[in-house]
Amino acid sequence: MNTLILSTRIPEFLRSGRELWAALIITISFAALARRVRGVSLSGAVAGAFVCFLLYAGAGPSAFLALVSVFALTWISTRLGYRKKERLGTAQNPEGRTASQVLANLAVAAGCAALFAATGRTVWLLAVAAAFSEAAADTVSSELGQARNETARLITTWKLVPAGTDGGVSVAGTTGGIAAAAVVSLVCLLGGLVSRAQLGIPMLAGTVGMIADGFMGATLEKRKLLNNDGVNFISTLIAVGVAFSLA
Repeated sequence: MNTLILSTRIPEFLRSGRELWAALIITISFAALARRVRGVSLSGAVAGAFVCFLLYAGAGPSAFLALVSVFALTWISTRLGYRKKERLGTAQNPEGRTASQVLANLAVAAGCAALFAATGRTVWLLAVAAAFSEAAADTVSSELGQARNETARLITTWKLVPAGTDGGVSVAGTTGGIAAAAVVSLVCLLGGLVSRAQLGIPMLAGTVGMIADGFMGATLEKRKLLNNDGVNFISTLIAVGVAFSLA
């Protein structure tokens, strides 16, 4: 009897082992590529590898594909109008995003993936999609707005401010951010993280998180109560909260 029980458990253990090895190999490869194209700094690559492993091991290949979509949108939007952003003094460090920036944008998604692995509750997959959508929306809206405009409107007063000002918004940036949330949500749908009926939830959650980011930037960050990393982290938490309320 004990032999029979052991024989039925070994294949499951081996499959889990293979999945973990696959997660490790893909994680290292992705981190190396991200560093190669200067999407992240060395510290950012290490932090990104940790996040990637948690996502892949916790929520599977679909979560990794969603992560790739966020990285691609971020990388492209960061390089749009880079010389103009350098003139404005808002350009991203040419070495790429640091560990604190990576974790501020992606730690919530990774934590939700780990909670899915621990509980098996699919609502955590919806939370992963929402956090990803917000991270993409926030970064694309900021980078695209700076690339397309010299000025922006302060979200709290609607006064004209220089592009790149904390809490500054523009039509181009906001539209781009919503589009980014839609793209990431669609990737999550195609990968099976969310169902067709749930597609609108991460899109809306990401957009709400992006708007909340703007308000916190114009108030808390402007008053030095939070830095940009803190604002980004809380914004992804807000997006997850919205997704839970709508689920």
